[in-house]
Amino acid sequence: MPVEMPLQTPVATPSRRRLLAGLLGTAGTLLAACSNNSSFFNSLPSLSSSAPPPEGGPPPGPAVAANTIGTGQVKAGLILPMSAGGNAGVAGMAMRNAAEMALSEFNGANVQLLVLDDAGNPDTARQIAQQAMDQGAEIILGPLFAQSVSAVGGVARARNIPVIAFSTDTNVASNGVYLLSFLPETDVERIVQYTSSTGKHSYAALIPDNPYGTVVEAAFRQAVARRNGQVVALEHYPHDKAAMAGPVRNVAQAAVRAEAIFIPDGGDAVPDVVAMLVSNGVNTKKTQLLGTGLWDDPRISSAPGLDGGWYAAPDGAGYRAFAERYRTRFKQEPVRTSTLAYDAVALIAALVKTQGAQRFSQPVLTNSSGFTGIDGLFRFRQDGTNDRGLAVLRVTPTGTQIISPAPKSFGASGI
Repeated sequence: MPVEMPLQTPVATPSRRRLLAGLLGTAGTLLAACSNNSSFFNSLPSLSSSAPPPEGGPPPGPAVAANTIGTGQVKAGLILPMSAGGNAGVAGMAMRNAAEMALSEFNGANVQLLVLDDAGNPDTARQIAQQAMDQGAEIILGPLFAQSVSAVGGVARARNIPVIAFSTDTNVASNGVYLLSFLPETDVERIVQYTSSTGKHSYAALIPDNPYGTVVEAAFRQAVARRNGQVVALEHYPHDKAAMAGPVRNVAQAAVRAEAIFIPDGGDAVPDVVAMLVSNGVNTKKTQLLGTGLWDDPRISSAPGLDGGWYAAPDGAGYRAFAERYRTRFKQEPVRTSTLAYDAVALIAALVKTQGAQRFSQPVLTNSSGFTGIDGLFRFRQDGTNDRGLAVLRVTPTGTQIISPAPKSFGASGI
């Protein structure tokens, strides 16, 4: 079993999880894996592309000197889009703050972070990754955007330096480039697994016509097929209320043959979709509504017709405790991706403390027991993607209820 370090007491103040919808979650919460065990951001830009350049100027030029956090002997590069325009820069700064918080909360961390700004620019990311490695970085944390991850992965792989990145695009994952992000595929696998376990095997789906929808549709079809289920109807819709009427009507007509309807979208679209389903005769009390972690949004709980819907997401207790500590320290709200930077730093600090010279080797990073961070259980696969232990939640008018707890350990099947 993993060895758990002391866990800080969660606070009561809730903060909803909002997953990144782009294409392709105290350090004392982290569980270091035992070597003998087998086992949201509605407005953020797509992680499959570069971030906007800094506002008011051209893309960044040559790499600059790194800022440092910590004074430990083991160096790690931390690459974030801190000067990128819009929400990307906000996310970058919040993740930098979370990394600082993780290091300060880890007792005796022997780590020094070399903090570098790529502004979401792949060429800059490549340059500063080289710079961090030249300065002795043994591992790279980040970047956030897929093109930057690809650029960094190329130069890091040539020097046998591992990367723990934050993109949701599994195309940039590989052996040695590990994604710590919330992957849409994991949400889909968990909600289909749970729904199947309740005896429901026929599905209809309304899929947003965007890159996220493309990824989710592929994962959905595969997850249903693995459990000998059937997709009786599937339609794509644009984010336009008038244009979505036809696809919704088609699914509503086929819903008599479906036990569940899957709508993997966020609070800006799902209430409208469900309202149209109801107006077309779908009884949402009899036909189970399903979603992904994008449903972790107050607009979902408050929408008529969504009461009783199910979706997969991390148990929110860890994030609520993290958010309270972050607010106390920085006097502002964290961005939801902040926990990824926190967990990455907490992970490497724990590995430095417990794993000796092999701390960042592939067998250590891909240990099948995994680790537990702010957002619960996770592990890296050898192909660079990850597994996460997610809960299944039910939508209610007063919030959400956990109906299937997140697993505490990985079984032979992965969950």
